Amino acid sequence: MNSSRPTRLFNGGSTHVVDKKTFHNIIGGEIQAAVDGQMMDIINPATGEVYASAPNSSPKDVGDAYRAAATAFERWRWSTPSERQLALLKLADVIEQNAEELVAIESENTGKPLSLTMSEEIPAMLDQIRFFAGAARVLEGRSQGEYLRGHTSSIRREPIGPVGQVAPWNYPMMMSVWKFAPALAAGCTVVLKPSDTTPASSYWMVEKMQEIFPPGVCNLVCGDRDTGAALVAHPVPQLVSITGSTRAGIAVAASAANTVKRAHLELGGKAPVLIFNDVDIEAAVEGLTAAGYFNAGQDCTAATRLVIQEGIYDEFLSAMAESVANTKTGYDPNDDEILFGPVNNATQLQHVSGLVSRAPDHARILAGGRQRSEAGYFYEPTLIADLQQNDELIQTEIFGPVVTAQSFSGEEEALAFANGTVYGLASSVWTKNVDIATRMSARLDFGCVWINTHIPLVAEMPHGGFKQSGYGKDLSMYGLEDYTRIKHVMQYHGFEGGQN
Repeated sequence: MNSSRPTRLFNGGSTHVVDKKTFHNIIGGEIQAAVDGQMMDIINPATGEVYASAPNSSPKDVGDAYRAAATAFERWRWSTPSERQLALLKLADVIEQNAEELVAIESENTGKPLSLTMSEEIPAMLDQIRFFAGAARVLEGRSQGEYLRGHTSSIRREPIGPVGQVAPWNYPMMMSVWKFAPALAAGCTVVLKPSDTTPASSYWMVEKMQEIFPPGVCNLVCGDRDTGAALVAHPVPQLVSITGSTRAGIAVAASAANTVKRAHLELGGKAPVLIFNDVDIEAAVEGLTAAGYFNAGQDCTAATRLVIQEGIYDEFLSAMAESVANTKTGYDPNDDEILFGPVNNATQLQHVSGLVSRAPDHARILAGGRQRSEAGYFYEPTLIADLQQNDELIQTEIFGPVVTAQSFSGEEEALAFANGTVYGLASSVWTKNVDIATRMSARLDFGCVWINTHIPLVAEMPHGGFKQSGYGKDLSMYGLEDYTRIKHVMQYHGFEGGQN
């Protein structure tokens, strides 16, 4: 997959040589270096060391990729749904047959444990690709009919055109699938930019795709924030899609507006977890430990805000603190007991550490609260209690292994706390009372509400948020429809019917 070359790294004054991988752009079916030759260092977040390099692409590279995508679109748009289905099914088979190789790449890419990545991400990715392969064949418009005498109207649902897509660093390979699978199923062509810190697994998949899809149907351009800005601003794409921070989404929406292209935004989250007095504490603690700390909390739907009814507040936090303290983290890809590895990069580690260090005096840190001492970007699983609604830790997305807790008295206060941030992506309600669950799910201002669970996703159901968590849907038929446009076709035939 990658060419290799030795590079010298400096660590604590000593010099050693490692085998450094090199990733590339993939444009029009060809592996290409960046036009100006600029490269970025890629760091394994578990070790803090450079292990690879990738192009830092220029606007010229982005333009070349879009030209390839536009040329390919003129043929791919007329491919039949069955042809698109077959190509996606072949890709799923290739990933399944080479899953161990891809997971090893992703582990080095992100510091994630091997077994957990294999069990939690690969099956979901395969299911999602195969779902969109089938969904390509069932896109529907409204029925044909006569809505004006002597004329027949019909609806065409067409691929929107070439699209630009920016994938995040928290789930590099799975989020790439969320991007390209619905777009390709709809008949669009793609220019995909992985995160500048995690290009490895996206590069592997797009390289494999060149053996399955026609040249230029799916292109890969590596680079930093400036590359992403060029990708969004370019006039060719008819839609740009990003999974990332709210700040990044605002910039994408503003840039897209200049050429009136569509924006598909899946942005930050601050998921509240409403826990009522009648909850099964043991089951809830087990589920929420996983949902809050999986992937080091680097999940926009992570169970980050525990909003606990005052009758069980102390009991629940005592059990939760014990569970968090026993959560194993670190970097041993073969250790099945490790729940999560490092945060992704030094900047993110600084963000997490800074938020915890600024915790107000009324807050209690019940577990964790420190950066770990080993190499890499590790932070302890942390639980912070007694926070108030206006605290920075409640209002700001942490995106790290930190869960907060606050208490509430009744339903109205719980809703006020839950809905009282700028985010609206995901939430959950934990109770045995069906009436409470029904009322809460109707009034929570979030794109997803789980009841007595938190974080499961299925390909058939949409994923997307409200407010500053963005707009547009991933997964499901709604996600596929986002990559299409609607055309009305009216034909005059002269028969008006029923007239004497």
